[in-house]
Parts: sequence; structure tokens; C-alpha cells
Amino acid sequence: MDLFDAATTDAQGTPRPRPASPLAVRMRPASLEEIAGQEHLLVPGSPLRRLIEPGGGTGGATAAGRAAPSSVILWGPPGTGKTTLAYLIATVSGRRFVELSAVTAGVKDVRQVIEDARRRLATGGDETVLFIDEVHRFSKSQQDALLPSVENRWVTLVAATTENPSFSVNSPLLSRSLLLTLRPLTAEHVRDLVRRAVTDPRGLGGGVVLAEAAEEHLVRLAGGDARKALTILEAAAGAALSGEALADDGGEAAGVPQIDLATVERAVDVAAVRYDRDGDQHYDVISAFIKSIRGSDVDAALHYLARMVAAGEDPRFIARRLVISAAEDVGLADPSALQTAVAAAQAVQLIGMPEGRIILAEAVVHLATAPKSNAAYNGIDAALADVRAGRIGTVPVHLRDAHYAGAERLGHGQEYRYAHDWPHAVAPQQYLPDELAGRRYYAPSDRGFERQVSERLERIRAILDAQA
Repeated sequence: MDLFDAATTDAQGTPRPRPASPLAVRMRPASLEEIAGQEHLLVPGSPLRRLIEPGGGTGGATAAGRAAPSSVILWGPPGTGKTTLAYLIATVSGRRFVELSAVTAGVKDVRQVIEDARRRLATGGDETVLFIDEVHRFSKSQQDALLPSVENRWVTLVAATTENPSFSVNSPLLSRSLLLTLRPLTAEHVRDLVRRAVTDPRGLGGGVVLAEAAEEHLVRLAGGDARKALTILEAAAGAALSGEALADDGGEAAGVPQIDLATVERAVDVAAVRYDRDGDQHYDVISAFIKSIRGSDVDAALHYLARMVAAGEDPRFIARRLVISAAEDVGLADPSALQTAVAAAQAVQLIGMPEGRIILAEAVVHLATAPKSNAAYNGIDAALADVRAGRIGTVPVHLRDAHYAGAERLGHGQEYRYAHDWPHAVAPQQYLPDELAGRRYYAPSDRGFERQVSERLERIRAILDAQA
């Protein structure tokens, strides 16, 4: 709580930022109008708006008679306003606000807050908004401890997470909550927030001027994260205010400390890679990685590889996905792709990082630039579909095992044609069960090596079909 002034809290107990608080805390929106990028959640009559606006609480109803939700899970990338929305739910609607961090709070802390909220309700006190940041870090028992308070509406629960709730939040809690997805901020959203922070009295109050090139670089570094943008801005402002550069454009800002491009570059070396190895970004980045290889965009594939490597992703995981991609997406259009992927997986296991990145990059380039065919992938799935649907039939008698006692008496193996005794080593006979005779599973493409396979297969099938 050292970021806030305990002596200056509102009637609901919500702490106000101290002047020494970080810029991102001081610039936290104080009204719905200041929220950027989440207009889809705040349209009139929306569940979140009913929860925030007075009269839309757990015990009240809107003019349309629809009660506001009692539990909300806010899911979105870092710096998109999840904590801000939790504050506004409490402050604008006049509720008491209590915040817990899933990093430090335990079951005992959760139960204490809930019990206190129950007592307040029983004595006619204010409703309580319980905000739990990073709820995905709560264990199953900690999340279970929240269920009674949600079901009985003892608190208005607002939980924030950067990870997909389907993976990180218990099903019972998820089913009792309204899931709201926050959208990533655009560059323009971040730009507006940065400009407001430069001039707003809560922020820098016009004490510095931000050069256009510096603003562009800062917005690009932020990557849609408002908190990161304001943190970088604050660091750059500190450097500018130390007396390094002054604006000399002759206008009103002349003589005011200036944040130029060099100042921003000194304030932050490089934007942190926004990627959570255990969360939703993990699934999104690996998905984009595989789809870029499949789409033959080698540059995009290398970009996503770099994001995973920079974030410390397990190189063995990346290598395994490359082996799958080689078989699924390249297939027989380039049979050597699977060899490259398997060799890369073995080499990374042997060499490790950081040199392993070069091996992975070579495999990525091979797979992304190779001709593509998913014919083998489609073929096995089509065959499995028939088997699972019961279209199996019996093995033709002439193909059955004839090497055990009594097999000859049953006719097994009789009239079997040995392929090597026939021209081109292709014996015209039926191999599929009667029920599936003539069924086609493999349809080679006309790309890469598979074009030769297609031509050969056409001749083979003509011979096989001749036995009919």
C-alpha cells in the first residue's frame, strides 16, 4: 500500500494515489470516459456498465429490471485496463473496495475478507467489491474458497487474468461468473494516453514536451500495453528533467525540458517480450508460428520463433512442433523436411541454447519454404473416420496370415499374388475389405516431390483396379 496515501481515501476505503506513486497509477482513469479501447464492454445497458453505474449493483436493478452480474472475470493482455475497471466498479457505484493479489494472498485472507463483507451486509453496511488480481495464480482450493461468496452475493467479485480462463480458472467459478474479454489497445489508444499523461496535472502536468519521433518510438515499444507506455514515459521524463535537453521550437514549449528520441532510447533498452510461457500468449504465439510455416511466410515464422526464444520457451517444445509440422503440413511434397525436423530436434537436445536457436532457425526456414501437402494427414484421418464409424469389413482371405497350423485348411493365403512376381512389383488384387473396395484415402497434390508420387500412383491404381 506504499503507493497510496492511507490518509486520503474515499468513503468506500478506496486508496488514492500519492504524488510519489508511479505515473501509471496516478493516471489510472477516474471515469468511464477516460477508459481507452474497451468501448465494446461499456455500451449502454451492457453488463459491465450496469455493474459500474449507480443502481446497477448486486442488490439493485437497472431501469429495465435486469440485475447486474455479481461476479466478473476480466481477461485481457497486460496494460489494457483490468485493474482500472475494478476500481471504477467500486468508486463510481459507491461500494467498498478490497484488493487482494493472488501472488501474496492465501485462503485465510480470502475467507477473512468474505466474512467481513458478510458482517457489513448483515448490519446494513456497504456492499464490497473484492478485486483479485492475477486470479490464475490462485490454487484450486483458493478459487474454491470464493464460490460461496459468489453464489450468495456476499461480495461483488472482480477477478483479473492475463491467461485464458478456460485453462486457468476452475470450472465452477467460471460457470458462475460473467467472462469479459478486453481487447488489446491500438497504437492510437496508447498515443492518446501518453499525450494525456504529458499534460494532465495528475501526470507530468506539462513539465516536459514529447518530441514526435520519441512519441512514435515509445508507442511502438509499448506494444499495446498502457502501463508499459507510461512506465517508459516516466523514465524518459526523469532523464529529461535532469536537465539534458530543452525544447527550442520557439513556441510555448520553448525552454521546457524535452523528451527526444535519444532520451527514450536511453530510458529503456528494449521492449520486454510480451509472452507468458504458461499462459494464453504461449498458445497464441505457437499457433501463429505453425500457421506461418504452413502459410510459407518464412519471415513471420522466424519472428514468432524469435519471440519464443527470447521469452525462454523450452527449445525441445519448439522442436517437437516442427517435427509435427513437417509431417502434417509439408508431408511428401518434400520428404526431406521431416528428416530436417527430426535432426533439428536431436541436435537441439544435444547442443542446447543459445546455439540451438540457429538449428531451429534452419529447420524453420526449410519447412516454411518447402512445398506443402497435407495429403498424408488427410488420408489417415479419412481412414480413421471410416474405422471409427464401423466401416471395417473383414480382411480378404488371400491376405490373411497363413503361417500357423490350420491356416491352410481355412483357405488363408490361397490365391495370394506375390508382388515381386509381377511387372513393376505391383500385383493386381484386392487389398481393402469388400465393404471398402475402391475407397480412396490418399490424394497427392501436384506440388514438389508429390507430383511424381501422383503420376506413379495413377499407374499403380490402374493396375490394381484391373483385377476387378
